[in-house]
Amino acid sequence: MRTILIIGAGRSASSLIQYLLNKSEEEKLHLIIGDLSLASAQSKTNNHRNATAISLDVFDKNQRNAAIQKADIVISMLPAHLHIEVARDCIVYKKHMVTASYVSDAMQELDALAKENNLILMNEIGLDPGIDHMSAMKVINEIRAKGGKMLLFESFCGGLVAPESDTNLWNYKFTWAPRNVVLAGQGGAAKFLQEGTYKYIPYWNLFRRTEFLEVEGYGRFEAYSNRDSLKYIDIYGLKNILTLYRGTIRRVGFSKAWNMFVQLGMTDDSYIMEDSENMSYRQFVNSFLPYHPTDSVESKMRLILKIDQDDIMWDKLLELDLFNPNKKVGLQNASPAQILEKILGDSWTLQAKEKDMIVMYHKFGYEINGKKEQIDSKMVCLGENQTYTAMAKSVGLPVAMATLLILNGKIKTPGVQLPIREEVYLPILKELEEYGVIFNEQAVPYLGYNPE
Repeated sequence: MRTILIIGAGRSASSLIQYLLNKSEEEKLHLIIGDLSLASAQSKTNNHRNATAISLDVFDKNQRNAAIQKADIVISMLPAHLHIEVARDCIVYKKHMVTASYVSDAMQELDALAKENNLILMNEIGLDPGIDHMSAMKVINEIRAKGGKMLLFESFCGGLVAPESDTNLWNYKFTWAPRNVVLAGQGGAAKFLQEGTYKYIPYWNLFRRTEFLEVEGYGRFEAYSNRDSLKYIDIYGLKNILTLYRGTIRRVGFSKAWNMFVQLGMTDDSYIMEDSENMSYRQFVNSFLPYHPTDSVESKMRLILKIDQDDIMWDKLLELDLFNPNKKVGLQNASPAQILEKILGDSWTLQAKEKDMIVMYHKFGYEINGKKEQIDSKMVCLGENQTYTAMAKSVGLPVAMATLLILNGKIKTPGVQLPIREEVYLPILKELEEYGVIFNEQAVPYLGYNPE
């Protein structure tokens, strides 16, 4: 039996573990699932004879090393900042490693050591990053192979709620880490290229600069700009491209409503609010509004945000029970962003039988034989329930597939890498189609932009 160590048994690990267990007999696999919570690890084994759950504290070096030494390959599903210690141990004990997270500077520094030891440290092999890389590089390389010159690349992705589970005015529920949703777009201006001109959108204006998208059978969506699109110039080899833009997909109207929280300062994570534990939701809201001896919190809120009482934006705020004087925050030493996350969790948590949805949309504009052409590639993936979500499927399955390809010697290139080579993306994209992750590519008229 070949041993796969999976560190971290959170939400995104469900489909990953199920896939590997389904393959365990024919592929002769034994899974060791390690998590700080033994109960969480045990819940993911499904009582399968080829799975063992262990309690694993990743900060306990001896415990971590002992587990890694027993493995043939390691999958880290830990928070991104914790991968690096696992990766260093993997190099010491000569084990391949797979993660779904972005390559950090510290991880990239291990590239030479990984190559020296003929080890693969595969990163960014989840959804976004991951499936976005693979589906983009497939089409970009096909365009290059027939002599085309890339002019435009736009890429959009979003974790959303499936239509049948869309039950609130925001048309949104948490399908991934809620904290990441609340903090989205912070840490610097969004940067991208448009018709050869560099463009920048500061955080305070990010959610008012959106692009509209149409997906057949699912209606209209909007997208706001991701933080740094420019880094993909080098990653995808798009040195002379004119337009390069990546964005996050939401249902139309979400960004305008979310902007209310941004403008009030409720998404700020840089300071602690006094006595947050005993604060009511209403007091939290009032903390961001000016004092007035007679006006209500509701009146001050509408005045500050310039919204009328019959505006749908107001209904969205009321739906969140923001003005309830009896609901307590209950979080010690919490930042505004942490409190907002807690409040939103009351309304936006996916229930047991509810389904989520992933939408990905690429636009490829190129010139070939003097003619400008465009291909649009769209993918919609639906979840099954609260456990086997579209998010868990689209993050976990590529990780599992890459792990098996590495174990079987099908992926051979050593080093710290992304899934942008054919040996990685061709077999994984093909197999993902069996699980409902299917890209529909269509030739459409080329849409250039006014450089102004």
